[in-house]
Amino acid sequence: MKTSNKLWMALAALLLVSVYFFPIWSIQLHAPQYPEGIGMNISINNVEGKTPHDLQNINGLNHYIGMKHISADTIPELKIMPLIFGFMIIFGLIAAALGNRKLIAAWLILFVLLAIAGLVDFYIWEYNYGHDLSPDAPIKVPGMSYQPPLLGKKQLLNITAISLPHIGFFIALISMGLGGWVLWKSKKDKRVPTHKS
Repeated sequence: MKTSNKLWMALAALLLVSVYFFPIWSIQLHAPQYPEGIGMNISINNVEGKTPHDLQNINGLNHYIGMKHISADTIPELKIMPLIFGFMIIFGLIAAALGNRKLIAAWLILFVLLAIAGLVDFYIWEYNYGHDLSPDAPIKVPGMSYQPPLLGKKQLLNITAISLPHIGFFIALISMGLGGWVLWKSKKDKRVPTHKS
């Protein structure tokens, strides 16, 4: 494998370091009592409000409708995800150093599978929070659930919930795309005959 391809693959792996510093997902809520909106950012190891009091306000709203309290301590995935990304960085760097196409393909396939598993897990998390409501909630609406959308906008009573990827997600997507490009380019380079003068 060409040195340039190895370097591009190393860059694909190292890009994932940035995911430790940026949120991967964002949920924004708009309601009459919060005209400017409140929201929370989800990173690979934390959940926090977009502003210092947003998460507290969201948990206040959730309490009235019977949803569980949201905090990083109650989400086990946030302890696992940093380890998964750390593994993917090391795996990607090893594949780059060895210049092994099979390892790069394995890295890419694993990355895609982990991304799908992450989205499915996030949907299940949202489903549980929106459907597993306390019977002692101050506000009860028969047949109503409060699951925010996985992606896009959804009306929940007088609250508009918007769920969108954040910077970390797009960085991971670029990393994945770059790894795919290296795999394709290295295969193409292999087919090009070399001419000795």
